[in-house]
Amino acid sequence: MYYSTHYKSIIGDILLASDKNSIIGLWIGEQKYIENTMPKDIIENHDLPILQEGIAWLEDYFAGKKPDLSRLSLAPIGGEFRQQVWRILTEIPYGELTTYGNIAKEVAKRMGKDRMSAQAVGGAVGHNPISIIIPCHRVIGSNKSLTGYAGGIEKKVDLLKHEGVDMTGLFIPKKGTGK
Repeated sequence: MYYSTHYKSIIGDILLASDKNSIIGLWIGEQKYIENTMPKDIIENHDLPILQEGIAWLEDYFAGKKPDLSRLSLAPIGGEFRQQVWRILTEIPYGELTTYGNIAKEVAKRMGKDRMSAQAVGGAVGHNPISIIIPCHRVIGSNKSLTGYAGGIEKKVDLLKHEGVDMTGLFIPKKGTGK
């Protein structure tokens, strides 16, 4: 059984989901891939402790307090490759950026492979079921493009600006913006 609650943030309505013990999902509005990443049988429960902890984390985040991920138990649902990519995402520091290519190199290293496709990494990043907390918004293209954010490119820009990222040289591509 899965449980959910809603949180009104500065970037819109957020749906937070749990398996009772861990956060399993965070979706912004009607983001891309929500049907693929959200379990079907979710019951609203605003009083569940893990969901209250998730809301407290989000309140701290949106207040600019740089909350630590170790405060939350996270259990995103996905296969081994995606889990590896999502673990790497959690290592990107607040207010900093990395590229799909850099993540691909790290995944290859951790999985004992010679190389890994940045495009495959992009697919895993795009299907991250715990947006914001697992910070997929901090990933950009190697050419500094703000490509690929399932919550919508404008939300990615808002989150990066909120974190104080220097937006100089970053740009929104004409194609492939994630929504």
